[in-house]
Amino acid sequence: MKIHPLITTTDALAELCDRLAKADFICVDTEFMRESTYWPELCLIQIADEHEAAAVDPMASGLDLSPLLDLLVDNEDVLKVFHAGGQDVEIIYNLTGKTPHPIFDTQIAMMAVSQSEQIGYSNLVESWLGFSIDKGARFTDWSRRPLDARQLEYAIGDVTHLAKIFPRLLKRLIKTGRGEWLDAEMEKLADPENYRNDPNKAWERIRASGRNPAMLGRLRALAAWREYEAQDKNIPRGRIARDETLADIASHPPKAQADLGKVRGLSAGWKENEIGRRMMATLANAKPLTDEELPPRTPRGAPLGKEGALVADLLKLLLKIRAREIDVASRLLARSDDLELLAAGVRKNLALLEGWRFEQFGRDALELVEGKLAFAVLGGRLKMTHIDEIHEEMGARRAADDAAEVDADPADEHRGPGIAVSIEE
Repeated sequence: MKIHPLITTTDALAELCDRLAKADFICVDTEFMRESTYWPELCLIQIADEHEAAAVDPMASGLDLSPLLDLLVDNEDVLKVFHAGGQDVEIIYNLTGKTPHPIFDTQIAMMAVSQSEQIGYSNLVESWLGFSIDKGARFTDWSRRPLDARQLEYAIGDVTHLAKIFPRLLKRLIKTGRGEWLDAEMEKLADPENYRNDPNKAWERIRASGRNPAMLGRLRALAAWREYEAQDKNIPRGRIARDETLADIASHPPKAQADLGKVRGLSAGWKENEIGRRMMATLANAKPLTDEELPPRTPRGAPLGKEGALVADLLKLLLKIRAREIDVASRLLARSDDLELLAAGVRKNLALLEGWRFEQFGRDALELVEGKLAFAVLGGRLKMTHIDEIHEEMGARRAADDAAEVDADPADEHRGPGIAVSIEE
């Protein structure tokens, strides 16, 4: 594979993108810094197909990224391959208002051909290519210039290795017939709604107990205010105030700005500074949530009770068995929240009861809840089977034992061929 020198000019970038636009797929990775900023600071973009690779310096003076961004978000003929690409896609969305499409994520794909939930890139390379990556440059400051040869070699490796792995992984998916399992997952990754930052929805990410409309209205207002403050200063939102601090203030609003100096998580200066005044104005203007805006009464993890919790535990055991049997990540088959909802009696709008998930796991999950499926220890191995099959097998074994002319330990007459547990309606 040809490795180009660091690209720092628009002409060189345009020439590279013209060639890559003819490829079936391109592998993409980014290096960025966001520890001290609200918006991630893009420091390097790596891109490769099967024949050539390059790193692009977005910090280079006069460089126009348009040729590359057009390739990523407007060219529908080229598949864009990432590994754990959520943050990379977010950066591209911030720059263009669009997401790369079509898209493929090797971390997600590995869930369909192995039991790896979130395989890291270094483990992916070791698994498929048989060598370890030098991680010495992993925690480098990518914003510093100039970048040295070791940094560039490390960065380029993120796409050159991926360009070798992706075709092999794709062949595995085709051979197993599991490619269609991933279609919806890849579309979710490419959904712009995942990356659209609406300050008025920021409160939904903050844990707060209760459904008091006035309290939640204050929390919504405070969370949106914090987003605007952080964006304006380009600093992490936590530098303005932590989540738990906002939740505390929303639950117990101070009567006057002077009281802010007593709030845990805020400095004494808030009782008289400008940001404290802006927070108090936000609280004063906050409006309670309407009935339509309130979160649903039944949380995502439905209350189960003791018996329901036991059913959920058995469903999770069933999930582990099935994931092991077909060598797939259990999280791709079903989420814990959905299992708890199924145990609580919910039968609608559950992904595990639709499409390929129903065929691979959902049908068995329903039959377990309905008392038609059981766990058994047969031949020293835990498996799942239908109740009637267990009865048939136990009867056959008893008949064989009765017919055999062997001396038996007296205790054996109380020992069955397996242990089964079922759930009756």
